[in-house]
Amino acid sequence: MDLIPLFPKEFDENCQSKIHVHSPGLLGSSVGLDKNFLGYALTRLLLQLGLISFVTQSLHLLLRRFNVPRITSEILAGILLGKTVLRRIIGDIQEKMFPANDIILETFAKLGFIMFMFLVGVKMDPGLMRKAGRKGWTIGLVSSVFPIMAATYMSNQFDVLLPLYRRPTTKTIAGILTNTPFPVIVALLVDVKIMNSELGRLSLASALISDLTSTFFTVISTNLRIAFGVNPMIAVQSTSLDVMLVCVIMITRRLFLLIIKSTPEGKPVKRIYISIICAWVFASAIISDNLGLPYQFAPFLIGLTVPDGPPLGATITDRLETFVLGVLAPLMLTYSAIHIDVYIVYDVNYLGFLWVVIIILVVAKFLCVFLVALVKCVPFKEAVTLAFIMGAQGVVQAAFYDLNFKNQTIDDVAFSAVILSIFVVATFTHISVQFLNDYTKIYTGYQKRSIQHTGLNSELRVLTCIHRQDDALAAIKLLEASNPSGENPLSVYALHLVELVGRATPLFINHSLGQKSQSGCSRSRQLIDLLESFQHQHAGCASVQVFTAMSMPVFMYQDICSLAFDKLAALIVLPFHRKWNQHGKVVYDSNVLRTMNQRVVEMSPCSVGIYVDRRKIRHKTDGDHDVPDQNKQYQVAIIYLGGGDDREALAYGKRMMCSTSLNLTILRLIPTDESNDTQWDKVLDAESLKEMRFLSTHRNNVSYQEEKVKDGPETTAIIKAMLDFFDLILVGRRHKEDSQVLSGLWEWTDLTELGPIGDFLASADINKPVSVLVIQQQ
Repeated sequence: MDLIPLFPKEFDENCQSKIHVHSPGLLGSSVGLDKNFLGYALTRLLLQLGLISFVTQSLHLLLRRFNVPRITSEILAGILLGKTVLRRIIGDIQEKMFPANDIILETFAKLGFIMFMFLVGVKMDPGLMRKAGRKGWTIGLVSSVFPIMAATYMSNQFDVLLPLYRRPTTKTIAGILTNTPFPVIVALLVDVKIMNSELGRLSLASALISDLTSTFFTVISTNLRIAFGVNPMIAVQSTSLDVMLVCVIMITRRLFLLIIKSTPEGKPVKRIYISIICAWVFASAIISDNLGLPYQFAPFLIGLTVPDGPPLGATITDRLETFVLGVLAPLMLTYSAIHIDVYIVYDVNYLGFLWVVIIILVVAKFLCVFLVALVKCVPFKEAVTLAFIMGAQGVVQAAFYDLNFKNQTIDDVAFSAVILSIFVVATFTHISVQFLNDYTKIYTGYQKRSIQHTGLNSELRVLTCIHRQDDALAAIKLLEASNPSGENPLSVYALHLVELVGRATPLFINHSLGQKSQSGCSRSRQLIDLLESFQHQHAGCASVQVFTAMSMPVFMYQDICSLAFDKLAALIVLPFHRKWNQHGKVVYDSNVLRTMNQRVVEMSPCSVGIYVDRRKIRHKTDGDHDVPDQNKQYQVAIIYLGGGDDREALAYGKRMMCSTSLNLTILRLIPTDESNDTQWDKVLDAESLKEMRFLSTHRNNVSYQEEKVKDGPETTAIIKAMLDFFDLILVGRRHKEDSQVLSGLWEWTDLTELGPIGDFLASADINKPVSVLVIQQQ
């Protein structure tokens, strides 16, 4: 039998390190140095990081179209690069690439996990616990306490069913399975795009309460075991040191507040402060590890004490998130999976028993959350989804398993089983939640949320979305053109959309209720003043409510649609993703804003208008000195081709024409061959235009024109000739693809969310001060 060497290969008998960091290169072989470049730490580490990143990203790109989460790709990459697959293909070369006791790669993985937990703490809002309500507190506490009770009962049974040497492993795994880690829940909600939904907010609150409860219980139970099983004085000392550590960390919050106070408003925190905070995070991990606490415990608490949002939380997140989440954090799962071998089984009976324990605890937690959610009046489908979410597993469980594996509490076979269980549970949970929550169909079945069905003398409810101050000014101009009056009252809901930075929990503020936020409220103050001024100018005719939604850009469309649905809005006005300066040059072009508009257009509960604002462009002519004429009539045109969207634009125009300061022109484009139109469309279009023809003969500010066109180029020529004479053009988004009026235009349409006519009118090449509202009927 081979004897285990007293010193590892990396050390000689005098405990001097024999690890070589730098490779001498190809020329080094001529002087007799080692030709094996994998024997050098830096070379091996760079190769490891490159392979792990490449395989992980490749698998993620391949599997994400099947709704498979990133965590699955990370574990699968470890299995492919590890003992299970690659070792069996290339043998010893894999062992040299990923040695069994690779201290450097393991250190990088744990460093990434420390920073990951710190960033999670920074993003976490402890105030979410105050806002959770009885439902969130009940679900959070029960989802933490009941699994712990179940694991404790099963641990007592293990003393009867298992031999002595198997009990610590099984009890440890059962204890880890009771956790509901908040970071894993956040990652899941982001992946399935339900962070901003009511279910997402309930999940976040419940997970935060459950996670903190489990952490508190773990610390208390550990010290109690030391007191009764080892030495009471050691337990007292350990508890005292733990409390001192927590107190010191809490005191640092005052230092963070001083940093914020010394930072000018609107400016990021100085780099020196971020460096000091990172140094304190690493020092706290050392202290936590030497006190017998998990090494990531103190960094997580420090993250909690950082005031979330700008400037400090936002700056920390901005500086660290990309590298930590993109490179370091995924190493923990992949590194763990590299060292498992699913083909090696020493005890089939015990392995089967372990899988039964895992399944029982996972199912017990699912049923616990599901039943409590039903008792708290959560709908059945949402209760099932919530139960799946609260049972999610990920990098936090993997870190705990790896820690116990290194401490030899968990053996090789059990470690392989639990890593595979994370793989199975995470994949199944993600796919199930994705299947149960298709939010693209959430508003299917709700009808008659449009201007056409509102009625001319009824209150028109408009939700206008604002990103910048320019958007607010443009929206006010459009609202003024909407003719708010006693006969046509206007109810405006303004939603200020702010990108979520430095926090994990989305924030929604109703400013009419006096809610305050240190970040959201101050950013919205100028917009609130502008909209309140509009309300005062139209007192009794227009009411305004202002809201602020702080969320990730990918989820902003959910805030918009949810508010429009709750407020029974008939129209959502979205700002166009391009902005022009006074010289007609494009100065702003946001793909993020365009994606948001596309999402709203796809799933809106009411009609949608994308507002292309060109007010800033100044088109000088002879004798024009750029002085605004207060008595000038506002010129509005409607380009009418036919169809539901054009009828919606016409209904909006009917409201506008009642204003004495506005002239309305309806241009009807008629194809020379009308055989493509259905009889029903002809009837609806004729009925909609009948009143406008009549009004054009009795009102001085209404004009009706018809033009016959043979193809798309002729249509664009007619529209181009209009641009110098109008301030605003209304057009429908959707038209028949086989329409003769649009023939040849579909192939040149880049912005599908605007349709062919809207795409032409929103072209960056048009240097005219004419704004466009592209309307889609619900």
